[in-house]
Amino acid sequence: MFARYKNLVFVILFVAVASVVFGAAPPPPPPPPPGCWPPPCIPIDGGVSLLIAAGALYGVKKSYDKFKSRKDKGQKSDSE
Repeated sequence: MFARYKNLVFVILFVAVASVVFGAAPPPPPPPPPGCWPPPCIPIDGGVSLLIAAGALYGVKKSYDKFKSRKDKGQKSDSE
């Protein structure tokens, strides 16, 4: 009797397995990243980079002033 319905059993089995395999739902997307905490979300990148740039400019100005004062002192002592 099984030999008579062999093709029908294989078709039903194939459809059942295919529906399970291809009918599976994809996994849900990952949750969104958490918001900022505490609430006033202030990025520190912009402020820190401006602070570093201001410090670098201040250092350049101080070293230029020191170089200029040494140069002026050297010229005054040579001309005297």
